[in-house]
Formats: sequence, structure tokens, C-alpha cells
Amino acid sequence: MPTNKNALLRYKILDRCFSDFSHRYSIDDLHKKVDEVFYDLYGKGVSIRQIWDDIKYMRDRMTYNAPVKAYPFDKRRCYYRYENSDFTIFNNELSVKDVSTLRSTIDMLSRFRGVPGNAWLEEVISNLEYRFGIKPDAEKLVSFEQNERLKGIENLGELIDYTIRHQPIKILYRTFAGQESEDVFHPYYIKQFNNRWFLFGHQDGHSGDSITNKALDRIVRFTPAHVPFIPNTKTDFNTYFNDIVGVTIPDDRPDVETVVLRFDDKRFPYVVNKPIHSSQTVIDEKEHTIGLHVRPNKELEAAIMSYGPQVEVLQPAWLREKMRNNVMALMQKYSIQQDERL
Repeated sequence: MPTNKNALLRYKILDRCFSDFSHRYSIDDLHKKVDEVFYDLYGKGVSIRQIWDDIKYMRDRMTYNAPVKAYPFDKRRCYYRYENSDFTIFNNELSVKDVSTLRSTIDMLSRFRGVPGNAWLEEVISNLEYRFGIKPDAEKLVSFEQNERLKGIENLGELIDYTIRHQPIKILYRTFAGQESEDVFHPYYIKQFNNRWFLFGHQDGHSGDSITNKALDRIVRFTPAHVPFIPNTKTDFNTYFNDIVGVTIPDDRPDVETVVLRFDDKRFPYVVNKPIHSSQTVIDEKEHTIGLHVRPNKELEAAIMSYGPQVEVLQPAWLREKMRNNVMALMQKYSIQQDERL
């Protein structure tokens, strides 16, 4: 039997099955495992006779000398596995448990399949599926929050590539107000927040160590800039976001403050279980108060407003006053006089 690419793939799949002591694979089960992979890759399966021939080939002393043994499954069937759970015909770096974890990873990555600009990810997933003879589960049991209609998502792969290669780019950027500007940008880091993607880096014309962020959905176009790359020497993005909610570094409030919030008795348990920020601590359980050690920004304000009447800002005084003004403006929109004008 020639040891071609298709044969090696079948041996890999069978080898995994024989090494998996948590399952009992009958000859029909083994055939199904191999068949599924070949249908996905080539559009055609393999015969059960081929599986018998592969087992015989793997057992042969002149080839792999694999200790494949048949164990009684019931009165009419047997299951097949190695006598020694540590045996493998390949020098695999992944255990059966590792493969299970890898399958979950492929499931998560697969949610980005079909997104424009993600051809590189399609190739990565296909290579993983081929190399290890596995594929994501056909039955979708887990879903992830994702804005598939977000503008600019098709540029994510290319911007990641520019960031990795330290390639400066010229960006035409349009704000929500419609103002446009074109600047040279040195990309350092990419982050997702609230279903949007943000590119962080240094923009020419700003102070030497300043960091600017660009929302991908506001980038009109970008091209490589033929200028020397300005490296990031001062900002550690592993800690850059530690004391903020979201992605915005506030210019007017650069210092970390203690924000004290009081929730009603119904909302308090949910906030404790799902913290607003990693610094969150419970100040007084009876009073339903929590503390956040952050630099207050617009994302924090939006988070507070999302709780409506179930939250009250106690400290700092300036933030309490700002939230009070926001509430008053909201009340004005829903006032009786406003309704009469409709």
C-alpha cells in the first residue's frame, strides 16, 4: 500500500481513535470518523474495506507494528484500540485531551469564517483540521457576540499584518461628525471592545510618547506610508488598560480615583457576579455599595447610565454632579411638555 498523503491522513485519524481510551470505536465508528474528514476535504469518502486494510497495514511488523487489539463490545461487535494508551505511530505533540481543546479552539475561530478579509484565518483553520484530522462540531452549541455588519472588519487581517510587521500607514479617518483627516500612523496594538475594533499607535504630529486610537469602522482608507517606523518604547499594552473601562484614556482626569456606586437590592448581586471593572470591590454589602479604582471616562459613564435608576454615584462629587446633569437632560427629553409638542 503506498504511503501517500491520503493514506497518512487516514492513519492519523485512526491513530487518534486507537489512542483515545475515553471512547470505544467499532469498525463502523472508525469508518465514520475517517469518512467525515475526507468528505469535508475532498467531497468523497472512503470504503469500510479501506479501513480494514489500513488497520492491517498499521499492525504489520514491517510498517508501524501497531498493537491494535479488538475488544468485545457486545455479542456481535468489537471496539478497537491500542493495548498501550501511550503508543502512537506518530510522534505527536498533542494528547487526546489536547486535541479536544484544539477542537474547541477551532470552533471559536470558525465564527470568523466567511468574514471579508479573513482568508488567512480560513487557511489556518483548514490546516489545523487537515493536520490533526479534526473539525469543529457540526452542532453549534455555543454562540459569541459579534457584529458581523460592522464597517471596517474586512480590514482587520491586513491591519494586524501591518502591526506585526511594524509598517507605518497613512490613514484617512472620518469622525462620526463627518470631519476627515489624513495622517501617518505607526500601529502598535489592536483591541476589541463592545463589538468594535480599535487600532492603537503613534500619530505623526503628536508628542513623541503619546498614544492615539483609531476605530476601524471610522477608517475610510489606508495605504503603506514610506517613512521610518517609530517604535513603541514606553507603553506596555499589557497594563495600559488596567485602570480604565473600555479603550479611552481621559485627558481631563489623568489620575486614578475611587468611584463609589450604590445599587438597589435587586441589581447588586448581578454587579457583584459581573464586575464593571477588574478593580471592583464590595465596600458595604448591606448598603449595596461597590468601589472602582479607575480613571473615569465616557465608557464608564455609559456603563453607569446603562443601569438606569438601579444605581447611584456617591463619589467622587464631580462625577456625581455630571451624572446628575445627564439624568436631568434625560428627564427633559421625556418631560410632559416634550410629549405635548409631538
